[in-house]
Amino acid sequence: MKIYNTLTKKIDDFVPYEEGKVKMYTCGPTVYHYAHIGNIRNYIGHDILDRTLRYLGYDVTRAMNITDVGHLTSDSDSGEDKMEVARKREHKSAMEIAKFYTDAFFVDFEKVNCRMPEIVSPATDNISEYIKIITKLMDTDYAYQSGGNVYFDISKLDNYYCLTNQDSNLVIGAREGVDEDSNKRNQADFALWFTTSKFENHEQLWDSPWGRGYPGWHIECTGISLKYLGEHLDIHGGGVDNIFPHHTNEIAQSESYLGHKWCNYWFHNEHLIDESGKMSKSKGDILTVSVLEKQGYDPLSFRFMCLGSHYRKQLLFTYDNLDQAQNTLAKLRNRIHNLKEDGPIEENLFETYVSKFKEALENDLNTSNALAVLYEVLKDSDINDSTKKSLVENFDQVLALDLLKEKEILSTDLDSEIQSLIEERKIAKMNKDFAKADQIRDDLLARGIKLIDTREGTTYEIIKD
Repeated sequence: MKIYNTLTKKIDDFVPYEEGKVKMYTCGPTVYHYAHIGNIRNYIGHDILDRTLRYLGYDVTRAMNITDVGHLTSDSDSGEDKMEVARKREHKSAMEIAKFYTDAFFVDFEKVNCRMPEIVSPATDNISEYIKIITKLMDTDYAYQSGGNVYFDISKLDNYYCLTNQDSNLVIGAREGVDEDSNKRNQADFALWFTTSKFENHEQLWDSPWGRGYPGWHIECTGISLKYLGEHLDIHGGGVDNIFPHHTNEIAQSESYLGHKWCNYWFHNEHLIDESGKMSKSKGDILTVSVLEKQGYDPLSFRFMCLGSHYRKQLLFTYDNLDQAQNTLAKLRNRIHNLKEDGPIEENLFETYVSKFKEALENDLNTSNALAVLYEVLKDSDINDSTKKSLVENFDQVLALDLLKEKEILSTDLDSEIQSLIEERKIAKMNKDFAKADQIRDDLLARGIKLIDTREGTTYEIIKD
């Protein structure tokens, strides 16, 4: 398998530390708000990597953190802790905020068929790990205490910017929205532990050798990864916005603590953008997978849209693009549902197409080519339907689009009622009575019947719990 490695800036052959086994870490959400669909695109990319590795026969152990403390609004060391922002916004405790948005995240995570990592650990469950690591970094002079806080000294490293190849003269103060910190020896130094000297009204505080306080954002991923996956990590991933400073700082503190190279492959997803640019929570209303579902979209149509683009390319989200993805997925499923059991599996043809599918995935997770192989299978008149269905089932281990999910058969009376409402909705739209059209759609959706608009007309499917 070949995969693009942010560390080497090229597509590398993937070779794990231990043959046949992969230890993989994914940066999880900061649970101060809902995860928007741009966040979810990132987790779909990591899910495809996870599923592909398993499909290729690797024994994968994957860990993911839940950031419920320490992530400041600047992504560095200035601003306010995002959990504090949420606490003041919603007048709840930080732990109440964390539980609510963690639960909401995993609802959407599962709606797009992302498989749950073996290890999911909140930052606040691992305070003793961070203290152990920071203590050693202090003892070996990689870290220092100043103004009550503990900082990592990047001047101790020759290759701090190994992920980015940035000019070593870059200072954190040059980053938008980031204030200089007079306590730091170098403005690019980063915090390992904050004390009440910096944030005196912070709700989440723990005792430490350096004073009562809380950990910085970057140290949590190091602590959780080392605790659950050991000293040698095969793949570490996140969005491209994590490359600097978050992942840069993780490498610095982890390898200084360990005394050896920590992670060989760094995997990063590009942004989902809308017509105004990168999606973010600061733009106002947050577009989530659950919101899309309430609007009548199958969450897996969003996954399908993401699979049609490469994970290292920015993907433009528009409703027109999502409509097209939903319609195409519906047609694809209908085509698959029409396949019959018409004989034995043709093993030679089966293996030929599995090899093509693997080849697409092994080429830096080329999911659009993998989908092309699926269409090639369905078009091939030399393959019987039984073999096609078996191949679809095989491919869907990675695609996870529920391609063989059984449709519910309705009674004739109920089908007639739905068709009548579809016609009524069509007339309402022609008369520009969009409120009535939307009401019909929403009423049917509340009954578990989802309308799907296509160029050929409107169809429907039953949503099973």
